Amino acid sequence: MTPLLEVDDLRVAFRRRGEPDTVAVDGVSFDVAPGQVIGLVGESGCGKSVTAMAIMRLLPARGVRVTGSVQLDGVDLLGLSESQMRERRGKDLSMVFQDPLSSLNPVIPIGLQVTEVLARHRGMAKEPARKAAADLLERVGIPDPRRRLGSYPHQLSGGMRQRALIAIALACRPRLLIADEPTTALDVTIQAQILELLRELVRETGAALIMITHDLGVVAGLCETVNVLYGGRIVERAQRHRLFGTPRHPYTHGLLRSIPRLDAPSGEELVAIRGSVVDNLPWEHACAFAPRCPRAVDLCTGTTPLAETSGGRLLRCHNPVPASAE
Repeated sequence: MTPLLEVDDLRVAFRRRGEPDTVAVDGVSFDVAPGQVIGLVGESGCGKSVTAMAIMRLLPARGVRVTGSVQLDGVDLLGLSESQMRERRGKDLSMVFQDPLSSLNPVIPIGLQVTEVLARHRGMAKEPARKAAADLLERVGIPDPRRRLGSYPHQLSGGMRQRALIAIALACRPRLLIADEPTTALDVTIQAQILELLRELVRETGAALIMITHDLGVVAGLCETVNVLYGGRIVERAQRHRLFGTPRHPYTHGLLRSIPRLDAPSGEELVAIRGSVVDNLPWEHACAFAPRCPRAVDLCTGTTPLAETSGGRLLRCHNPVPASAE
């Protein structure tokens, strides 16, 4: 299918006077087609959320340099003026943010926060907008939606706030939806309901969905293609079943080994990835993951690994995990 969104060589650098740039996203490229769900996976600090904010053009204008290309239906979003981008946010592309309590305005009722999107982008009058807002809240599973239109965010549970945020994001039926950790801090039952809701909405509307998460269980149940990020670059990309069945990059392998398994022997210890995400080497002359990698060789600390594509898999590694199962 023709991609709806094409991200090419996206780079985001935070700048401070008198100090070198801090590169949060370093040459990220991927695409997503209508009706497709892709995942951006990695630890906190790997560049997932900054990538989403750059696509949405929500990063600060000062102190940040964004380069590359973000094409939505052939239009480069990075080249649009702020007023042109405002016309597209909520209408053509929308985002479900990580923390619904801080993303929703605490002093404005939920109903008004939904109806303002409908009035802004669809030109709806007050009463039709309220009816449409109630229908949206009902669609995302909020009980007694007409009464909840008058509720404030603090009067809703965490799951209901997240559903309200999804309702706002879907109010104008955007063609691209970005979900940034939409199940964070929710219990497992509510997590399953939110993921099923997103799955149904993609199926019904044909929207493209970018799921940003560090939870590989979420990825396994929702995403078709998975992009694993480390140090601002994609280190491995593959179809979901191939990635989980035969992870090739040591970082992907480590992420999967750190997850509890129901079929694991009783008392088996989880294998943690040593170090932290700040223990990096510059990509310019090394592999950023080398200080933490159990398979690191001399080449890893002195030569940048190139992204190689084979059999539908992208891999950036000098000494990958053997593909014994392939």
